[in-house]
Parts: sequence; structure tokens; C-alpha cells
Amino acid sequence: MRHGPLSLDNSKQLVEQVRHALAHKRVLRIRGGDSKHSLGRAVVGDDIDTRSHRGVVTYDPSELVITARAGTPLTEIVAILNDANQMLPAEPPTFDGTATVGGAVASGLSGPRRPWAGSLRDFVLGCRVVTGEGQHVRFGGQVMKNVAGYDVSRLMAGSFGCLGLLTEVSLKVLPKPRALACVSIAMDASEAMSELSVWRRAALPVSGACYIDGRLHVRLEGGEVSVRAAADRVGGEASETSFWASLREHRLAFFDDTNDTRALWRVSLPNNTPLVAWPGDVLIDWGGAQRLLRSDASAAEIRNIAQAHGGHATCYTPADDVEPFHPLAAPLMRYHQRLKQRLDPHAVFNRGRMYAEF
Repeated sequence: MRHGPLSLDNSKQLVEQVRHALAHKRVLRIRGGDSKHSLGRAVVGDDIDTRSHRGVVTYDPSELVITARAGTPLTEIVAILNDANQMLPAEPPTFDGTATVGGAVASGLSGPRRPWAGSLRDFVLGCRVVTGEGQHVRFGGQVMKNVAGYDVSRLMAGSFGCLGLLTEVSLKVLPKPRALACVSIAMDASEAMSELSVWRRAALPVSGACYIDGRLHVRLEGGEVSVRAAADRVGGEASETSFWASLREHRLAFFDDTNDTRALWRVSLPNNTPLVAWPGDVLIDWGGAQRLLRSDASAAEIRNIAQAHGGHATCYTPADDVEPFHPLAAPLMRYHQRLKQRLDPHAVFNRGRMYAEF
């Protein structure tokens, strides 16, 4: 059994703070490392900080499940798993060590491996949550066969704290691949998309595919023989593995806003979506399913293009007059509102973080 270097159970104090907010009709702004504070609408309320509630609760490498308190730094989880030659398959960003495991689940952000391994939501097995009624409840379990409340746990992924305060999360983990090869190939974007389609049909062991600055970067992972054969077929030049960490953590030059005031957009599209003319500079990730866009075009223009191709667009750096998240159709908004009413009837948590009505 492995435990993190620092373990603090502050759940009673967190529950008390929620109940105090309810009694005094206060809004709470949930925060951990605050690494994603700019993603979403600003929340006006009292901070409730999860970092005082941290540490690994249980971890048995043979069970491929780790349970940790919400304020645990994500880098701590990654290091513990790395010692056992295991990993978080969805590669959530750590944002230079500031991200917490609760914030990772609440935001639902996944890294370059997402199309091939699954999203972070797919690996949430269970969680503990303080509800909007001030109750500390458990959903789901620690093993795949325990499915009680399983879907409720997954709903917390990507909810941005609007449904409740995560205090504990159980995540499915996987062994690290035995072999790794990274290559970079000079080609135009249309050729890159064509090659990716061919490799997908051939079931090559691709675990990352990103096109930027006239080059297709490919990561191959799996057994030694299959990776070696795939690398020979793909060709190109050997590249640094650090590229994928820089992409995941938004450290590439593309993300540097020091001299670039254009908004950063994330456009999610169906697989095999063809190249689209975007009003700005584009980084193609997830083998084409995610397009990151630097643009000063209007939100309406960008979202119209995304919607025309079956996708949606999220603004990572919104201006005051831009809604961060893609507007929902009326039926979907009603579902969101009903869910919010059920779990947080007094709208105490992150009020308006995703949408004004949520």
C-alpha cells in the first residue's frame, strides 16, 4: 500500500464551510491550485480551498486504482504512479505542478493521448462530494464491478464545480507502455490528415498526433516489436519526447500570449473532420479531433464554423463580451438546470461558472 508524502483530512471543515454558506446564503468559489481560473465565467463568492484536504487514501498497483483527496497535487499522483510503472491514461495537464486531482476531474481536461486511451471522465470510478444541501456523500466505488452511482461520478468530470464540492476521487490507472518512439515529419496539413486516416485504419499504435508549423508530430506506444515496425512505416525524424509534455502543459510557443493578444480557442470536432479554413493560426491535435485556434475573429464566426462541422468551440481566454463555453440548445440547458437543481438546489457552488443559467 502506497501513500503520498503529505496526508491531511480536512473534510469536516469543508463540510462546515459549505453549511455556513448555506445558512448565510453565500456563494462559494471552489478552488484548488487555481490553475484553470481563467477557464469559464468569473465566480463572485467566498473561496473554499481544497488544498488543505490532500493525500492518497488508497493505492494498490495490482488493483489499478488510486483514490486521493481532491486537494492532492496532480504531480504527486503522477510521481506515485510512475514509481509503480503506471500512469493516468488521459494525461490531464499538471500546469507546472499547480493542478490538483479535484481540479483535474472537475475540468475534465485530457492530454494528447485522449483519442486513443479515452477521456479523463472514462477513468473516474467513484468520488465523494459535498452536495448543495451540505451532505457528504459517496458515489461509485473503487473497482470497475462496483457500478452503484457510477454515472453520477462521471457527471462530476467537466462540471467545473457547479454540481458539488469534490473531496475524494477514485481513478482507474494503467501500466505504462513497454516501448515508446517519437517522430516528426515535414508535410502539409492535408497530407498529414490523409496519413493519419491510413494509420488509423492500419491500427498503428499511435498515442499522439499533432500538426503544427508544417510538421506532423507522432508518438507511438506499445510493445517493442509493434512500435519498431510502426516507426519504420511512419518514417520521419526522431524527435524529443518532451514535445508531448509541452503540448499537454500549453508550453509550446503557440500558447505564449506575451506578444499575441488574440484569443485562444479549443474546437472539438468529430473524428475524420476534414481540414477547415479557420480565421487564425491553428494547431491540430488529437489526430484532427481537436483544433486549437489563435484568432481575433468574433465568437459567432468561430462557433458557426465549428457547429457547421458537428463540433463546438470553447474560448480559453474570453473577453468580457464572450461566453467561454459553447451555447447549449434549449433542451440540453434544461437538463443542466434540472441536474443543478437536484444536486445544488441553492446554487451555492460556482454559480455561473459555466453558464449564467447554471
